[in-house]
Amino acid sequence: MAAPGRSVDDPVTNPPAPGGAQAPGSSDVPPQDSDLAVTNPEEDDSALPEPVEDEAEWGSESRLGVGRAVIEQAVKLAPTSPGVYRMLNESGDVLYVGKAKNVKKRLSSYARPTGHVVRIARMIAMTVNVEIVSTETETEALLLEANLIKQLRPRFNVLLRDDKSFPYILITGDHWAPQLVKHRGAQTRPGRYFGPFASVGAVNRTLTALQRAFLIRSCTDSFFEGRTRPCLLFQIKRCAGPCTGEIDFPAYTQLVREATDFLSGRSRAVKEQLAAEMEKASAELEFERAALYRDRLAALSAVQAQQGINPRTVEEADVFAIHQEGGYSCVEVFFFRTGQNWGNRAYFPRADKSLTAEEVLGSFLSQFYDGKPPPKLVLLSHKIEEGELLASALSVKAGFKVEVSTPQRGEKKELVNHALTNAREALGRKLADTATQTRLLDSLVSALQLPQPPRRIEIYDNSHIQGTNAVGAMVVAGPEGFMKNQYRKFNIRSENLTPGDDYGMMREVLQRRFKRLLSAEAGAQAKDDDVPQWPDLVIIDGGLGQLNAVRQIFDELGVTGVSLMSVAKGPDRDAGRETLFLPDRPAIKLEPRDPVLYFIQRLRDEAHRFVIGSHRKLRKKDIREAGLQEIPGIGPARKRALLHHFGTLKEIERASLADLGKVPGVSAESARRIHDFFHPARS
Repeated sequence: MAAPGRSVDDPVTNPPAPGGAQAPGSSDVPPQDSDLAVTNPEEDDSALPEPVEDEAEWGSESRLGVGRAVIEQAVKLAPTSPGVYRMLNESGDVLYVGKAKNVKKRLSSYARPTGHVVRIARMIAMTVNVEIVSTETETEALLLEANLIKQLRPRFNVLLRDDKSFPYILITGDHWAPQLVKHRGAQTRPGRYFGPFASVGAVNRTLTALQRAFLIRSCTDSFFEGRTRPCLLFQIKRCAGPCTGEIDFPAYTQLVREATDFLSGRSRAVKEQLAAEMEKASAELEFERAALYRDRLAALSAVQAQQGINPRTVEEADVFAIHQEGGYSCVEVFFFRTGQNWGNRAYFPRADKSLTAEEVLGSFLSQFYDGKPPPKLVLLSHKIEEGELLASALSVKAGFKVEVSTPQRGEKKELVNHALTNAREALGRKLADTATQTRLLDSLVSALQLPQPPRRIEIYDNSHIQGTNAVGAMVVAGPEGFMKNQYRKFNIRSENLTPGDDYGMMREVLQRRFKRLLSAEAGAQAKDDDVPQWPDLVIIDGGLGQLNAVRQIFDELGVTGVSLMSVAKGPDRDAGRETLFLPDRPAIKLEPRDPVLYFIQRLRDEAHRFVIGSHRKLRKKDIREAGLQEIPGIGPARKRALLHHFGTLKEIERASLADLGKVPGVSAESARRIHDFFHPARS
């Protein structure tokens, strides 16, 4: 996409820093306009407090002079053509990625002695190296910039941590009886894809209604092939039962065609056809068939009711609206496809309070479509400075013309106003939730006598059944609530543990966790400025024994400055009667209705939920593979291939010799061995 360019390293004032780094980013706006971080609403969906740094770190005139000298040297070798530039610190970490129509002119703006906002001054002071990549056009520069920001995670760019793909609905095309399923990821399976939907919840609600309306199967192919009688979904009228011939091929194909038409935007024609069939059945006194059509019509109405606004003149568009209040911003995104509303989602970017709504929205958009397919129309609540450039870049990426517009009247304006109302309400709720969380953390400080409100709380728990499938888990919470993108699970590896040794499992988990932290600190690895890597408070599910074991581990590793607490269940495991243990202090029992106790219970219960879920997944995997362990000559690769092909151990057991031979990687001899294992010859 971008033409190879040259790297401009500083040969004068400072030695060149090692290349590459880690850290997420922004768009091509003047550097002072791109100091915000976008967070994922499903993981860490709230504005974060501004980090405070010591002015001595960056503000001295000598440091600024050194940074300007580095940039001035880079300006001498910089091209006057479009390109992307990277600023690096002395550790080789990328501080900022930017693009420009004229790289030389843009870098010159950094070298001026005055006129920089605080953040840009700090970035200049930390810069010891500048790298440049030339591109053929400014559009290519914009696309390359977004890609580099996602890879390198620069400290001073927009930080868009929402790297999940959006969910779709798929009607499969590789089976005679197509399947209606939720899909996320690469669209490699044959079939028709409909989306994107804003959230998994929106997809699930739509899928449930579509199954009631069109009776298309949702089961896997292996489950379908193994049926000898209809499943429960057929009994509750959510599937037509093609697996056992309850519906013939032409009739099922008609159902699939109707579902495709509905999802393609021809919903009115589908509903009119169903209504006509209902009237016909009623006239012929076939009231049971008429009731079936009535229920299908009701299901379609439910789909459209859940979608809320369904535009009349807008077939395909994404709508973005931004609202600012109290120094925070909320960007609400609505998806419209085939004339239907397919959900919305709120994002809460962290931005400098001096940035306008237009600047925040422009930076947000340049990151949003990295890895996501754009629609034909993008509607905005505020006109951004580089709207034409963004439209050009999205058109190149999509392969068709994309229009970026700020409507002033008509139905499009109504859609934007509706999104703006949702943005205002979402930000109000978030501000209220953040204030509540802050009060809880302040109360936690008083109750536990902590030195300061914790920015990162780590909660640990273990799960096993008599020592088998042992797993540990770490849950993380902070000022904005649970940070699910920071959760970690630990499969217990030690073979010397006594089955059920909770102390030993906790020792292994904490040693692995804090040895990694100490190693990262020693290596001065880059870390995310928004999420501290070191916890302020560690909570253990257990009593005084667990607390003492953790203290011993910390003493052995040399970990200091981390507060510890264990939470012991009350008599008869009653919630509200827990005992809190802290080092070198008497045990604490809070009042059953104390908000702080309820907060601690929520933290512990979330850790328990996460570790139990991880343990069940591990146990389920072992159970699925257990029946294959005893077959001689069948290794892990063939076991995975068999389970992937048939789905369950029962289906493998029922498979014929010919079916086993069709599995990729399974030879005729292996197929015979597997078949003989489940079907021994009778003498």
